[in-house]
Amino acid sequence: MNSSVLLHLMVMLVQLWPYSPSTQSSSAQNTVQSFTAVRRVKRGWLWEPLFATEEQITPNPMYIGQLKSDLDKQEGKLKYNLTGEGAGNIFIINEDNGTIYAIQKLDREKKPFYILTAQAINRSTRLPVEPPLEFIIRVRDVNDNEPQFLDGPYVATVPEMSPEGTSVTQVTATDADDPSYGNSARLLYSLIQGQPYFSVEPKTGVIRMASHMDRETKDQYLVIIQAKDMVGQPGALSATATVTINLSDINDNPPKFQHRLYYMSVSEEAPVGTTVGKVFAEDSDTGDNAAMDYFIEADSSDTFSIITNNETQEGIVLLKKRVDYESQRRYSIEVKAVNRYIDERFLKEGPFEDTTIVKINVKDADEPPVFTLENYVMEIAEGAESGSLVGVVTARDPDDDNSPIRYSIVRSTLLKRLFSINEHNGAIITTEPLDREIASWHNITVTATETRNPEKISEANVYVQVLDVNDNAPEFPKDYETFVCENAVSGQLIQNISAVDRDDSAGGHHFNFSLAQEDANSSYFTVKDNQDNTAGIFTGKSGFRRQEQFFFYLPILIQDNGTPPLTSTNTLTVTVCDCDTEVNTFYCRYGAFMYSLGLSTEALVAVLACILIFLVFFLAIVTIRQQQKKKPPFSEKMEEFRENIVSYDDEGGGEEDTEAFDISALRTRTVVRTHKPRKKVASEIHSLYRQSLQVGPDSAIFRQFISEKLEEANTDPSVPPYDSLQTYAFEGTGSLAGSLSSLGSTTSDMDQSYDYLADWGPHFKQLAGYFR
Repeated sequence: MNSSVLLHLMVMLVQLWPYSPSTQSSSAQNTVQSFTAVRRVKRGWLWEPLFATEEQITPNPMYIGQLKSDLDKQEGKLKYNLTGEGAGNIFIINEDNGTIYAIQKLDREKKPFYILTAQAINRSTRLPVEPPLEFIIRVRDVNDNEPQFLDGPYVATVPEMSPEGTSVTQVTATDADDPSYGNSARLLYSLIQGQPYFSVEPKTGVIRMASHMDRETKDQYLVIIQAKDMVGQPGALSATATVTINLSDINDNPPKFQHRLYYMSVSEEAPVGTTVGKVFAEDSDTGDNAAMDYFIEADSSDTFSIITNNETQEGIVLLKKRVDYESQRRYSIEVKAVNRYIDERFLKEGPFEDTTIVKINVKDADEPPVFTLENYVMEIAEGAESGSLVGVVTARDPDDDNSPIRYSIVRSTLLKRLFSINEHNGAIITTEPLDREIASWHNITVTATETRNPEKISEANVYVQVLDVNDNAPEFPKDYETFVCENAVSGQLIQNISAVDRDDSAGGHHFNFSLAQEDANSSYFTVKDNQDNTAGIFTGKSGFRRQEQFFFYLPILIQDNGTPPLTSTNTLTVTVCDCDTEVNTFYCRYGAFMYSLGLSTEALVAVLACILIFLVFFLAIVTIRQQQKKKPPFSEKMEEFRENIVSYDDEGGGEEDTEAFDISALRTRTVVRTHKPRKKVASEIHSLYRQSLQVGPDSAIFRQFISEKLEEANTDPSVPPYDSLQTYAFEGTGSLAGSLSSLGSTTSDMDQSYDYLADWGPHFKQLAGYFR
């Protein structure tokens, strides 16, 4: 080789090494585990690899390797330096001989390798004798991490009765050791708790069913799984996880009745729909798997029904028809409970249903009477005499004591007047003859009451049909107005007539029309029967004269086809009209009216003229009276003292303003006011004036007088809100009392108080505001 410095580098590389007491002992002695005598030369550097385990705990620095140069004659001329990852704090180098030590424990899981740089420097020149050498120290793994179940604890659910080998769930553990070296991270699963119901696959951690399990026996299991590294070899680290396995329900159990025989009872008074009792079939399953329906298998009477309460899973027996203690006292029915949802996998184990017997006793009760029929239909001929028998209703007491029955008719005052009933035997009779034409049917409500217990009452409807009897003769359907012209010719049709009959005919009515034989006018008119229940009236001669005869009265005979047949005579009035070919109905009616009054046209006009003159005279008198004026109720002297309402739009200037309005306006007759009856105050004022000379203005007499006038103004409904009342008892100077007027007063408004105006009522509200 050239004269370059030869350095011998021994580097300790850490790799995954199985854990054992021997390795732990050798680590404590800080000895090398293995040595590979491989000499490698690169750019003048030479090193021999040495190997040791991680996590070695020593009281002294751990030896890693040594740098050595052929130029190093051990004279102390060379100095070795170490830089890079961990240099100085994890790794140190003896600068004299190049030996490398680790002064801290190494953890592969934190840092698996370190990159360092070695350098040889001449102490004298402080220059490198060789280029820097970069090398890697790898940390060799040891089994220092136990497995961990990161997702635990586990919860899994599997259907009950699942076959063996059914997968339940999978557990997974992790190991932080190096999986690429040794067996430190190779895990093995085993079952610590859960045999013989479950098993686990050693390599995958899949938990499987090991036997058939019934949820109704036990519905939850706690399984403990262990995971070991180093494939379960001695000294391996381990961890455990708990798995809670719940068995879900399937429909593998049929319903079972709690009792083979149920006893129930129901009163014979119970209405339809009454709950008779309940049955219950237990099902060990839950949810929909326990849902069931109830059916009645055997009930020949069809008296009862059953429904299912979906919340409680009970069967409720209901009364479908009324029961009668006297007719049948006991019933026996068979009830079946069937699962609503059935799992076909378990059909071979038997039907998912169960049956039981229900015996029902009928309890006796005091029942109301029972009619033989709910509705009776009876018939009676119209016109039957009072007291005629219509029919008989019958009721009985269904109880064993057979209480006597009392009958009565209710709900209609009219029916009580037409019918009565024998309260002992239920015979219904008429109290007066019945007329089918007034009412062809009568509805009667009959009650039957127990004499021993009047609260027990029953009702029945009785429908009475009144049979028709031919007791009504035919007649005209209306009053005919028949007219004939004076120039009518013989054989002319002047009226078509028909007939009606209030009786009822099974084969239909048929009427015959003819003129009465004794008719004196038979030569003037004839009747032709059309054989269709109508007839025509024809003239029997030509020409008629109103002056000779205004009306003709024709007796028309109408006969029905009843048994026996009835005949009636109906009068047809024919009025003669002054016309040519067509009849003016209004004119004919007017002429007939005048003829009936016995007046001519001229006489009627004269009467109407008199009535018109009388009305005009009466209206003239009324108008004149309304224009007359009534005399005013007060004299001219009283006009000075009475109050007046004056309407004007100008706002006054106060009591000193004497020119705001013309005082003569107070005297005008245009003022409209409804005067109330007033006192005659003229004499009273003069009397008060004389008394005031002695008593003065503060006397009670003046206060009473002012109060009375104020009360009159307040109670007068015609006075507007701004009305003002001023009353003067006397005027002038030298008076002992003085003047009540404010006109000419020597005192100013500032010297007076007008607060009392606010107490005079709403009519003086605006006036009081002026003096505030």
